[in-house]
Amino acid sequence: MNLRQYEYALTVAEEGSITAAADRLGMAQPSLSQQIGTLEKQVGVRLFDRTPQGMRPTMAGRAFLAQAEVAATASRRAFTAARAADGELAGELVIAVHLGLGARQLPRALGELRRRHPRLQVTIHEEPDPAEMERLARQGTLDMVLVHEIPSGCLFDVRELGEESYVAVLPPDHPLSDRDEPLALADLADEGWVRFRRGSKLDDYLAGLFADHGLAPRTVGRASQVSTAVRLVAEGLGVTVVPLSAIPDGCEGLTRTLRPALTEPVLAGVRRVPGRAETALLDHLLRQDWRRSAVERSGR
Repeated sequence: MNLRQYEYALTVAEEGSITAAADRLGMAQPSLSQQIGTLEKQVGVRLFDRTPQGMRPTMAGRAFLAQAEVAATASRRAFTAARAADGELAGELVIAVHLGLGARQLPRALGELRRRHPRLQVTIHEEPDPAEMERLARQGTLDMVLVHEIPSGCLFDVRELGEESYVAVLPPDHPLSDRDEPLALADLADEGWVRFRRGSKLDDYLAGLFADHGLAPRTVGRASQVSTAVRLVAEGLGVTVVPLSAIPDGCEGLTRTLRPALTEPVLAGVRRVPGRAETALLDHLLRQDWRRSAVERSGR
């Protein structure tokens, strides 16, 4: 067995079919099918069920793929470390980010970093659920996390980058949209709310706010991305509360500050023995403006 075979199996599992995986890998379908068959013979068990819907990992296959991912990640890191030691940042950075957090600052920092090191690649896991975050951390896949709270099981060194402000988002014709003073959550108690995927950190945050204030507002819609939620509000579907940094361009006028002000710390977790790429990215993140107030952004 070799790392290339691991990559073949991982790609088939991700794509769900030999045809799609072969297209992605740039190889002939019969050749990839033969490689998977050879791998199964070497392992001694069937790794995939062949179904009319495509290729699905068996129970043994899932166990194999979990370790294959660890091996493939270690291989990429070895490559990155070797290139970094020679003065060049290359390879892949793997980052997990909670929904909406650093929506402006992280892309800006990564853009600055990659302009200096064009061979560097990045993979971002947006809003992994707790089980997925734990799995990625346990496998050693993550180079960095950008969160409000470091998940249990993640052995990272932690740096506080600043604070994230939360703002209310109202439709443009809402009766409270012209009010200059900050809004209380109670002002929005009778509104329909646009919320987020159940179990996501942002939806848990909203549920906690409602519970703390004794509110039980109506949910009129759910979205998986902050930008989608804000645009639903802009069309009059309801109201919501989101991180300020995640407000899409052109929608700043829909935001209103809250009283009391809602903020949370922004934490960067980095592996205990970080590579030069993680260290460089952390340096770029520390230069970003994490304390910009809602009043500056919304003009209210």
